[in-house]
Amino acid sequence: MQPASANRSVRVALDELIALAALAHGGSLVRSRRSPALRSGTSSSRWRGRGVDFRESRIYQPGDEIRHMDWRVTARSGKPHTKLFEEEREQGLLLAIDLNPGMRFGTRVRFKSVQAARAAALLAWMASAAGDRIGALGFGGGVDGEVKPAGGRRGVLHVLRALRDWDAVADVERQAPLSTALARVRRLLRPGMRLVLLTDGFSTDADAAQLLPQLAGRHEITIVLLRDALELAPPPPGRYAIHLGSARRVLDFGDARVRGSWTERFSASRARLLEQARRLGLRVLELDGHADLRRALAPLLARSRHSPVVA
Repeated sequence: MQPASANRSVRVALDELIALAALAHGGSLVRSRRSPALRSGTSSSRWRGRGVDFRESRIYQPGDEIRHMDWRVTARSGKPHTKLFEEEREQGLLLAIDLNPGMRFGTRVRFKSVQAARAAALLAWMASAAGDRIGALGFGGGVDGEVKPAGGRRGVLHVLRALRDWDAVADVERQAPLSTALARVRRLLRPGMRLVLLTDGFSTDADAAQLLPQLAGRHEITIVLLRDALELAPPPPGRYAIHLGSARRVLDFGDARVRGSWTERFSASRARLLEQARRLGLRVLELDGHADLRRALAPLLARSRHSPVVA
């Protein structure tokens, strides 16, 4: 029988995710100064439609639409007034978790999939402490689960249980592209919500490059990029057996060609996502499986709601 600590290295444990509430105590999430969603919230919409609320009336200005005239205030004041509307904004956080086969890998302390769930749990606890609603979306490995945003401890627990359940059923032989997840994310996100994408980048496809700019134009997005030490540098020379589901391969790292091309395979898989993030000005945090969560996620965290914003 495997010791409990070994199992926690390869499988998500609900009690560990719940215990991270203590690590989140006294902290909260901070917003980026460059958030498009925040900037757009400073101006009012002139259009009435779904998801907008009346804000105020003001003196009519050339260019205002006649259909938005506030006739009641106009009659009372004797001066033409028009109505202004403001888009409803939901303070919330959506966590998108990559469950593709590449995430179920790790050589230092724990799998990337486990570390991603731990990071998501910590962010969920901190968002809840700030009064945000928290939702989650799982993709890859045959999983297409969703948890609708909800607030409070109960909302966080719904997310944590989903993280545990998705990890338990994810198929190590079924791959899904990032674009399918982003299409679902677009449907779940509401104005004002933030998105944190936790992935190793290996699922990035060409179609994702079309969807990510659309999301970035409306929401603050952070990418937590999971990685493992073996993906950054080859192991010492020797022959190693690698298992992925029912497949087994033996790699000879005594071969200079194998050692030379090893890291290129991983960096090339991430390059497309990193280039897209750079072009869009998205924040990217790299997270190793053995990293201390508070330290690694520091750019997203603050000691209180009134702490300075970290860009």
